[in-house]
Amino acid sequence: MKGLNAIGLDLEKSEKLAGKLNILLANYAIFYQNTRGYHWNIKGDKFFELHLKFEELYNDLFLKIDEIAERILTLGHVPQHRYTDYVKTAEIQESRKVSNGGEAVEDILHAFRTILPLQREILAMAADAGDEGSNALVGEYIRSQEKLVWMYSAFLNEHR
Repeated sequence: MKGLNAIGLDLEKSEKLAGKLNILLANYAIFYQNTRGYHWNIKGDKFFELHLKFEELYNDLFLKIDEIAERILTLGHVPQHRYTDYVKTAEIQESRKVSNGGEAVEDILHAFRTILPLQREILAMAADAGDEGSNALVGEYIRSQEKLVWMYSAFLNEHR
């Protein structure tokens, strides 16, 4: 049918959605690299606990980066892949605070405060486009990340 992409979605709506997913991809890429830095450089009395939690988080982010890029491709568009583009596009900034556990957790919570509203915007766009694939993907991200926000916040409250 004319005006539809290969999976039957409106071309214009899927293009806008792919653009927003590329913004999400850029934010995830910076968030991922920041979390790798926290994992590598964490110091202090909570080293063992945080070192493992940061590894869990960056492994999860790595999988999501791939899923988002593949969703952009499924919509018929090209995912960004250069860090120079990510740095220009992402709201999340490269972290320079990598050894203090409390500061790293605060940065992680800030990243979630950036990503969650963006993902909710994508949910609305996906619903408008009738794109259940993007909706299911991003909806699951939101559910699991809301729980992580609670857990990291609880950690910070205990260690202040």
